[in-house]
Amino acid sequence: MSEYHSPVLLGESVTALIGDPSGVYADATFGGGGHSREILSRLGPQGRLIAFDRDSDALENGLNDTRFKLIHNNFRFIHNFVLLERQQSGDPEFGLDGILADLGVSSHQFDTAERGFSFRYSAALDMRMNTRGARTAADVVNGYPQEALERIFRRYGEVENARRAAALVAQARSLSPILTTDALNAALAPATPPHAEHKYLAKVYQALRIEVNQELRALEKFLEGAAASLKPGGRLAVITYHSLEDRMVKNFIRFGNVDGIEQKDIYGKSFAPLEALDRKPVLPREEEIAANTRARSAKLRTAVKR
Repeated sequence: MSEYHSPVLLGESVTALIGDPSGVYADATFGGGGHSREILSRLGPQGRLIAFDRDSDALENGLNDTRFKLIHNNFRFIHNFVLLERQQSGDPEFGLDGILADLGVSSHQFDTAERGFSFRYSAALDMRMNTRGARTAADVVNGYPQEALERIFRRYGEVENARRAAALVAQARSLSPILTTDALNAALAPATPPHAEHKYLAKVYQALRIEVNQELRALEKFLEGAAASLKPGGRLAVITYHSLEDRMVKNFIRFGNVDGIEQKDIYGKSFAPLEALDRKPVLPREEEIAANTRARSAKLRTAVKR
């Protein structure tokens, strides 16, 4: 379903992922199914692919292939699936041969106005990736203390004037609840640089989206679960889109934790369960960026289970 989302770094990520065409793989962020289709095209008759997505809209993109299974759940629970498979199959050694995760918000989510992900559309402030989730962006904007909003803007969006932005939101909501993208944009107008309006609002909306969906916590749990779910020699491929995600993935591959703290046993051996396949991330080619501008900030990092 190409209109839903154009997969980024498609060939590079799937080539890095697949070692055994008869193995069991996971697409942890199914979305429009672009990466899943490519994975299946490279698997043999005995190969299997399990995909995860918490967005109910993505379920409509399911693939008609007996080797494929789509699970409506957050990728942070990937290891739960592996534990269940071990129990049901009676194979205590069951593991995945490869796991792919594309951490970007799908084009469908951005371009569906009523989802409230984009400042470009007039809509309710929602931003939930799982539409059954309880907390919306409006809840955060209107319910969080000013200090908490400042922290979110600074940490998750790297907003330069986070304190002023939070103060403006607090001031506006004291007069009337901020329930729409238009209302939020208007509240932030005095702090928005006239020459970089889109870039500034994109940072604020990114910060709110990350908080609403607890994205960084989910990424940490996913990385831990992925490392535990892979077979020895199994591969992990993760595509990130901003520095917060990329730093977490880089740290986890190198140190085994997202904080970048090196831990060794009494023999000096690292506890890190993964080993990087490339020293530097793979970046999109110029032709891909020209065809899909949302690919411009993408980075692919790959690793193998020790």
